[in-house]
Amino acid sequence: MDNIIDVTQAILALTPVRWQGFVQRVPDDLLKRQPAAGEWSALDCLVHLLDTERWVFPVRVHAFLGGRDFPGFDPDAQGTKSDVAMTAESIWAEFERLRSDSLAELKKVNQADLTRTARHSQLGVVSLSEMLHEWAAHDLMHTVQAERALMQPMIQECGPWKVYFADHIAK
Repeated sequence: MDNIIDVTQAILALTPVRWQGFVQRVPDDLLKRQPAAGEWSALDCLVHLLDTERWVFPVRVHAFLGGRDFPGFDPDAQGTKSDVAMTAESIWAEFERLRSDSLAELKKVNQADLTRTARHSQLGVVSLSEMLHEWAAHDLMHTVQAERALMQPMIQECGPWKVYFADHIAK
């Protein structure tokens, strides 16, 4: 990939747009529906993206640029738990606001910064380039995970077409 900064910015800018469609058009009960016991709902995925926008990725960019190491993040122990007071729309709006701030900060990163390293408390020495790749992949992964969660009731009720979704059925 020629310019991971531009690619990361493009993917990170697209994520709130995709989520806006979900929260504005998909019923809340479907957004909150777990695909299987112990798995995250689409809304859980959005809450996690919000958490990482608050406490993980922008913080790490600042750590790299400031020459500081950083701790790992455990979403099960440190993450926000969905509650009834939070609506999908309000979670998305906060995510979109923070992402806009992150994109503005990411514009300050240049090609020379990509070789900067820091020590991650669990992974060891990592580079800013590696972290930008991970940030983009993380956004895409949790959006796909949310789409998989939303797919489950459709798959269950599609009759004989269900065989076409064997790779996507939550167990």
